[in-house]
Amino acid sequence: MKITLSKNDFDKMVQHAQAELPDEACGLIAGIDREDGVREIKKVYCLTNIDHTNEHFSIDPKEQLSAIKDMRSLGLKPLGNWHSHPETPSRPSEEDKRLAHDPKSSYLILSLEKKDAPVLNAFHVEGSHSYRSAEKEELIIVEEEK
Repeated sequence: MKITLSKNDFDKMVQHAQAELPDEACGLIAGIDREDGVREIKKVYCLTNIDHTNEHFSIDPKEQLSAIKDMRSLGLKPLGNWHSHPETPSRPSEEDKRLAHDPKSSYLILSLEKKDAPVLNAFHVEGSHSYRSAEKEELIIVEEEK
C-alpha cells in the first residue's frame, strides 16, 4: 500500500517525539483511503504515552476517544497509529507486532536513533497470534501546496 503524509504532519510528529524523550511518543493517524489505492493521512494526533517508558507505549484512553470523535466530525476514518523509537531503528519490535491487532491498520514508527536524521516508516502487520509478520508500506512525505 502507498501512504501519503504531509511534511507539516511529519514535522509535528518529530517535534512531539523529541519533546517526549527519553520516552516513546505516540498518537493516531486519520484520513481517507482513496479510490486509486493510496492511503492519505489528513491528520496526525499527538497523544500521551501513559506508560512513560522508552520501551513501549499505551495511548491515553480519554485522548484516544477524543481523537476518534474529532476524526468522525471531520469525516475522516482512523487509519492506524504511530509511535517513536527513541534509541532503535524504524521497524516493529516483537512487542509492536504482537500488539498490532488490525491487519487493515497502518503502523508508523519514527526512529530518533540518529538524532539529526529522524526516520519514519509505515508497516502493516498480518498473521496469527503465534506468528505475525510486518510488511513495509510505501510512505511518501509530500510538501504542502502553497
